[in-house]
Amino acid sequence: MSNTLDASGVGGETPNLDFDGTTPYEDYVQADVLTHLQHLRSDDPGEMVFLVTTQVMELWFTVIVHEWETAAKALREDRIPVAMDALKRSLRELEALNASWRPLAQLTPAQFNAYRGALGEGSGFQSAMYRRMEFLLGEKSSSMLVPHRGAPRVHAELEKALHEPSLYDEVLRLLGRRGLPVPESVLHRDLSVRYEASPEVEAVWTGLYAAPDENPDLHRLGEVLTDVAELVWRWRNDHLVATRRAMGAKTGTGGSAGVTWLEKRATKNVFPELWTARSHV
Repeated sequence: MSNTLDASGVGGETPNLDFDGTTPYEDYVQADVLTHLQHLRSDDPGEMVFLVTTQVMELWFTVIVHEWETAAKALREDRIPVAMDALKRSLRELEALNASWRPLAQLTPAQFNAYRGALGEGSGFQSAMYRRMEFLLGEKSSSMLVPHRGAPRVHAELEKALHEPSLYDEVLRLLGRRGLPVPESVLHRDLSVRYEASPEVEAVWTGLYAAPDENPDLHRLGEVLTDVAELVWRWRNDHLVATRRAMGAKTGTGGSAGVTWLEKRATKNVFPELWTARSHV
């Protein structure tokens, strides 16, 4: 029987500590890559948390895009349970993404200004992965591809996403296949433009919510989509509050209108008919 110490110094079996190359953990997680991606551009100690928090947000964007694309594909194939699982996972991920604002939420103007110049013209609206999130929510805009013309792979991925059905498009197509009166103008709309609310779609959701037992799976789908929409709304509002606190009404780092632009974004409902239908039930 071995009398060696384990990694914590307590008697027991010692884990394998000797590997020919890097550790299996490193091979899988690529932690060494992740922890050496921070190239600071100022001497201010607060820049590190700003940079790392932003990079963490990018990773959460990536996971959420994966979940919503998984859900969209499952809905296209009429596999509602698979779509529901992906959407429910994305709720936990959205909560973690939203919590990413906490390290930045109480920045004073002086603290932000200490390294703001290092950002140059960099701004969150230039995030390609965040743009893919917005496209999946139906917030399509061909002009948002322009900043990425210098990155062919990224531009191609965004252009592909621009012309593909959004998550909500796939939901509405599913409702149509189930015999609900979603208008043809919605089912066959130009997918490259922003989704606009439809009174007929509102009426469909009103019917589903008025009689939840008739299509319980669609009712549950509507509720989890509403959960997604609420967390996206909270993300936008948390972004607005953090920005307002750090820089007031000044122009954004990327030349945007800053707080004014974020305020406008915060008023938009995701999956709009899911919200307005509730007034008619």
